[in-house]
Amino acid sequence: MTRLVIVIVSFNAREDLARALASLHAAPPATPHEIVVVDNASTDGAPAMVRERFPAVRVIDAGGNNGFARANNIGIRASSSELVLLLNPDTVVPSGAIDAMVARIDQMAGVAALGPRLVDAEGRAELSFGAAYSPWSEARRKIALALDARAFGPTRRWVDRATRQAHVVDWVSGACLLVRRAAGDAAGWLDERYFMYAEDVDFCAALRQTGGQVLFSPVAEIVHLRGRSGRTTHGPTRDAWRASHLAYYRKHLPRWAGLLNWYLRHTD
Repeated sequence: MTRLVIVIVSFNAREDLARALASLHAAPPATPHEIVVVDNASTDGAPAMVRERFPAVRVIDAGGNNGFARANNIGIRASSSELVLLLNPDTVVPSGAIDAMVARIDQMAGVAALGPRLVDAEGRAELSFGAAYSPWSEARRKIALALDARAFGPTRRWVDRATRQAHVVDWVSGACLLVRRAAGDAAGWLDERYFMYAEDVDFCAALRQTGGQVLFSPVAEIVHLRGRSGRTTHGPTRDAWRASHLAYYRKHLPRWAGLLNWYLRHTD
């Protein structure tokens, strides 16, 4: 059995995908691994590019735009490994980062999933973990993200400090998420009612419900270019976020779902 499978879901992200695969090719993990790209019916030539430039990478045609959760499940279930790394195409993986993540999860038997420190192209840290969604946790997070985006000094410094320490958390970002396969199997992997967004928060909740911990660890740092391909489809991306947000509340916080639905219908 391969120790690690790296699953990358791609939808019209050819250039970002090429950059991510090039970073993995330039400094491949020492951990025995396989890379699987699941393509969601891209029209930008991404599958052909992968087959030509990275012939060792396995490409799976998802048969349509199935969304992030379902496409990841396709890649996971088409592979066999002790560990699974979910990786966004808009990432760059430095040398040694994945091996450091594997080493850390190996050291912590109770940890089901681990997320590394994510930074943007300028090295600014992303707040890539948090508390389970609730009206209160989301309000606090929205304020923090807004201040961080406006380069508010105290908030920027707080995000930088918080992301330099390990934390057991409710969730970590699915942009780069290392999971024990046994734990993922027990949790049922990603809930496919989420087309895009919130599936990582939901999945981490499922992992915790089966008894595993979710760890944020700065043992590795991954460059995350923050969904640049998604910004070209602002309307559909926004709609997908709203649908997933509401699906999460209906599943986990049904008493608040009606109010959230009203709020989403009355905000841009």
